[in-house]
Amino acid sequence: MLKPFHRGRFALPTLLTATAVVLQPLDRSGLLRYQRTALEEGEWWRLLTAHLVHLGVSHLLLNLLGLWVVWAVVGRVLGNLRGAVALLCSAISIDAGLWWLQPRVEWYVGLSGVLHGLLVAGGLALVRDGERRLGWLLFGAVAAKVAWEQFHGVAGLRPEWIGGQVIVAAHLYGAAGALLALPAWRTTGSPRRPS
Repeated sequence: MLKPFHRGRFALPTLLTATAVVLQPLDRSGLLRYQRTALEEGEWWRLLTAHLVHLGVSHLLLNLLGLWVVWAVVGRVLGNLRGAVALLCSAISIDAGLWWLQPRVEWYVGLSGVLHGLLVAGGLALVRDGERRLGWLLFGAVAAKVAWEQFHGVAGLRPEWIGGQVIVAAHLYGAAGALLALPAWRTTGSPRRPS
């Protein structure tokens, strides 16, 4: 029998992986990506689906690998519910940032921006739970990476490997968006520690 969403330790990354794999072939025409002109015409679903579709199979696999690595680091301290809140807040922040602060960005896809938010949320959760050194180290590492990218771009990742340019502003907005999750955490309760 399947465990409820909030109890299965790997429910969130499993759900995201399955959704991304199913949606990827459906986006061949660009129907699911963040696309400014389509959003202006009322295609609001793109604000959510853009984070679940990718430039191609290599981009998808790279982001899914990143999801599972990130979850291995922060999943135990966040739990599925708080992780989902952090991801949603990061997605909203990316969408808002691209819309109002990056008007030249016509379209966007990928999970990496919300993964940055998940790492920030995990770092802050570690600090809150008393693992201050590890939490601040994780938070600081993400902040340093995001700051570096704003001036120097993504180190070591060639556009031809993933099928296009990385929009590093999405990493910044995703990381910042995780901070929006903090007030919502008060209503979601503490995640249960695995025994």
